[in-house]
Amino acid sequence: MVAASALRSRLARRRQGRPAGIVRNALRSPRGRAGALLIVLVAAIATIGPFVAPHSPTELITTPYAPPGTDGLVLGGDGLGRDAFSRVLCGGWALLLLALAATALGVVAGALAGMVAAYRQGWPDSVIMRTTDVFLSVPALVFGLLLVSIVGPYLWLVVFAVALTHAPQVARVIRAAAIEIAERDYVKAAELRGYSSWNVITREILPNLTTPLLVEAGLRLSYSIIIISGLSYLGFGQQPPAADWGQMINENRLGLGTNPWPVFVPCVLIALLAIGTNTFADAIARVSLGIDRGEATVLRATAASAIEPGVGDG
Repeated sequence: MVAASALRSRLARRRQGRPAGIVRNALRSPRGRAGALLIVLVAAIATIGPFVAPHSPTELITTPYAPPGTDGLVLGGDGLGRDAFSRVLCGGWALLLLALAATALGVVAGALAGMVAAYRQGWPDSVIMRTTDVFLSVPALVFGLLLVSIVGPYLWLVVFAVALTHAPQVARVIRAAAIEIAERDYVKAAELRGYSSWNVITREILPNLTTPLLVEAGLRLSYSIIIISGLSYLGFGQQPPAADWGQMINENRLGLGTNPWPVFVPCVLIALLAIGTNTFADAIARVSLGIDRGEATVLRATAASAIEPGVGDG
């Protein structure tokens, strides 16, 4: 009876220490629910908006900077007389996709570099960390501007540039978390069994880095949203006449005194999306550390999954 209860408790701890368990516990906290609500709200507008927009985002249907209510337009017209509401509904999907792609690429590259540096140490560690120091010395927005101004405002280049600014940050965080894990007994045991370096990193070290990876992914996503919006504002994102939230702010800033809504609404949506992702990432960190009330079990679960020799052996 006691053995069965201990086995169930151990399995429950392992499930809680997995990504799905950590996210589920974060959603139970008020901070996590608030962040998730903001993300879902803005993501729904960005994904469903193009299908329910009342007008084409490029159609000229009113006078420039027409106030709300003119010709039945909810937010009035933009600087060229297009429906501002339709452009808002159609302007978020590209930002969302580009931010997700840049974040995924940056986190994967950075995590791999950090784990390799922590596991191999020696000269690979020195080369990887000194390379990250070089990239960290250049501000992210300046680096993105440098690349797109030289090559051109291609969307794939925007994704690559933003990912390249994330990778060094992620590499330093993951290396700091993995360097102690790489010295644990089950990692040494895997080496003695003849596992390759790749198998040791992916099967023994990576499963124990769930929490820092989830937190970094959330933080990098919020930074991706801000950087990509800034590049779009400067004209290096989607090109006119395509609808884009960052571009809308730039296009309509001269009409703030006449019709501020084509600027105000995209600003609010970008801010809500960035705040939501940052808040949810913070909720994951707090849940994992047992800071929030009633969530100390997650700390114990994460710690148990990290120190148990069997984790990652599959």
